[in-house]
Amino acid sequence: MCQYNKIFSIFLCVFIVIANVKAAPLEDTLLKVKPSIVAVGTFLPARSPRSVFLGTGFVVADGTLIVTNAHVVAKPLAYEKMERWAIFVTHNNKTKVVFVEKVAVDEAHDIAILKIGQGRLPAVTLGQTKGVREGKSYAFTGFPIGMVLGLYPVTHQGIVSAITPVAIPAYHSSKLNPNLIRRLQNPYNVLQLDATAYPGNSGSPLYDAETGEVIGVINKVFVKETKENVISKPSGITYAIPIEHVKRLLAKKGL
Repeated sequence: MCQYNKIFSIFLCVFIVIANVKAAPLEDTLLKVKPSIVAVGTFLPARSPRSVFLGTGFVVADGTLIVTNAHVVAKPLAYEKMERWAIFVTHNNKTKVVFVEKVAVDEAHDIAILKIGQGRLPAVTLGQTKGVREGKSYAFTGFPIGMVLGLYPVTHQGIVSAITPVAIPAYHSSKLNPNLIRRLQNPYNVLQLDATAYPGNSGSPLYDAETGEVIGVINKVFVKETKENVISKPSGITYAIPIEHVKRLLAKKGL
């Protein structure tokens, strides 16, 4: 009898501990995530302004790698004028320019990896989309209006409203374009959200509001140009590329 009582007491203690474990609220999660959010753009000494914002990125791995969308860093640089890729880090209301190099690109999934030349930044934790369920709440943090209002990270929250193919067949041949045809040949799922992102949010991390684990990369251009090619006016729907494609690119390049 004493042995059964002891076992029962152990189970009771475990149950009490589990019952008292509370998920971290979003405001606590933000304290972990925001230091890893950076603006992505270019820097040219002779230009006015010298810094040009193009999108958002987030720090991963050992603190030297930045994930963003491939379309964010697709423009050709004016190397003859010393234009360089750069990230912009805000700390204590001061913005620091950090030069980076483009080290990996996956155009099929619109993902790019940049590498910091010197120093390290706090990195986020990469999760997985295997357990993502429609209806669950997630958040993303980035720079929706770029430098217009200053480089202060903005957070949006919403649910995963659907897990849907990156492109759907066009109902009429006139709606077909090379990008749509290419993605119909190699389809994959993306996360559809009910929160509205803006062009500057491209490259923002989509993460679990309780744990901060990143499960996707916000994409405002790449997906919409094929997914919503039949819509004449832009919609308020936002999409995210599953984080598995980032992990695969990192592994492929040995990063």
